[in-house]
Amino acid sequence: MRKATVKLIVTGDDFGYCPRRNQGIVDCFLAGAVSNVSLLVNGSAVLDAVQLARRYHIPIGLHANLSEGSPVCPVLKEKSTLLNNEGFFHGKMGIRTALASGLLNLSEVKEELRAQVDLFRELTGHLPHHMDGHQHVHVLPEIRHVFAQVLEDYGITYTRVPIEQDLPRCDWIDPPLMDFYLEVEKDSLNTVDVFRKHGIRWPDVYIGLSTMGKNMSVGTILSAIDNAIAAHLAKKDSTMSSSSFLCLGQEERTVTIELMTHPGYPSVPPTGGCGEGPDDFSQSWERLHELQTLTNAALQSHYESRNIQLCAFRDLDL
Repeated sequence: MRKATVKLIVTGDDFGYCPRRNQGIVDCFLAGAVSNVSLLVNGSAVLDAVQLARRYHIPIGLHANLSEGSPVCPVLKEKSTLLNNEGFFHGKMGIRTALASGLLNLSEVKEELRAQVDLFRELTGHLPHHMDGHQHVHVLPEIRHVFAQVLEDYGITYTRVPIEQDLPRCDWIDPPLMDFYLEVEKDSLNTVDVFRKHGIRWPDVYIGLSTMGKNMSVGTILSAIDNAIAAHLAKKDSTMSSSSFLCLGQEERTVTIELMTHPGYPSVPPTGGCGEGPDDFSQSWERLHELQTLTNAALQSHYESRNIQLCAFRDLDL
């Protein structure tokens, strides 16, 4: 098997959720443990996040949110199929139920996504370097088509496709959570052709479901990276003609990976969230656990020994 140069994007999600989340992500970035962030423009601390990104030159993309808190489009704040009876988004599972029941107006989905891109540009002075979905809403049926069209309209090239190579074998994941993750993967597999049709790209490898929260450790990250690289190269080699392989010989190839992370210091109510206050996960010790794991010296040493180069989405075309 040929050698590989690995470009690893370590994305800190939910930037803008609360000041303690922001500070944790920035601490990870300054420690060389996070190389990219994904911004919630409806987060309660979004202005603080944007200022920090500008101060420390942090590469930043958009974490499109249709499931938690309030919309940013003024027209949709008052009345919308995207909202529950309390006037907030339906929630992680609620949006899936509403979508399956045919209750969502997809024109409103598009309107809100466009409003979030416009607000991102207003706040940062540029378009997102990448755009993904909070709680993976961007790969849901029907929404995936709207999301892809919005990216194409704005010329946003990169997104996230959460398909993880070894997920079914990760027996440390709690069964209810595994059920949700497998649904996310199923939706993602059905999204691939849609995104390709619109000229959207994503890294070769995704990691993050099996290493989230309490399931993150130096071992699970390293194992996921090593296994994913081996599987990706084997798949590429198996599809390459023998003549092409001989021509390439031992030429080194590049594998791109995104590691989705959620580091931070635990939120302290009532501060945080996207209009409703912080959720249980944000208040838990699991955020701090991710921060401590990502900044572990053993992880950093492994990256160096394996020639794993941390980068951002904006660096992929350089």
